[in-house]
Amino acid sequence: MARGDPYNLSGLSFGSHTGTHVDPPSHFVRGGAPTDELDLEILNGPCQVVGVDPRASSVGVDDVTRIPAKTTRVLFRTSNSARWLTQLAFFADYVALTPAAADALVRQHVRMVGLDALSIENDPSGTFPVHHALLGRGILILEGLLLGDVPPGAYTLQCLPLRLRGGDGGPARATLSAP
Repeated sequence: MARGDPYNLSGLSFGSHTGTHVDPPSHFVRGGAPTDELDLEILNGPCQVVGVDPRASSVGVDDVTRIPAKTTRVLFRTSNSARWLTQLAFFADYVALTPAAADALVRQHVRMVGLDALSIENDPSGTFPVHHALLGRGILILEGLLLGDVPPGAYTLQCLPLRLRGGDGGPARATLSAP
């Protein structure tokens, strides 16, 4: 409008795994469901936020065993959340799930797992066992959460990813409210 145009109009360009986003099975599983084919009921409903010891360097099996029985949606709040409050630049030493924790989540029949890091795993080998364990069994992943002010406990999760046709990821708006 400063140039005399009748309105302002901006363009956006970013990756499908930018900020808070959902990893659908197609991110790592050949033939897996893409973002636009996800069942949104998996991403919306009762949710448990689990606090991980701020000194922990990973989310382990002990953290998974603290999830109440029959929980289908879980978010892990780690020391990453405190770091996001003071810096928005990427940090490579983020807290992530161990492969054993991913296997424990599978055994607990969780359908969706979220973390306050841009990736659910920090795998220097490049084989991505956590993504394969979860997405290979249809467990959706929610990454890039900001949980700095969220105490552990029961909540209702509302998560709406962009329904990108054939998307390997979906930037999302995720909110928590009291159950």
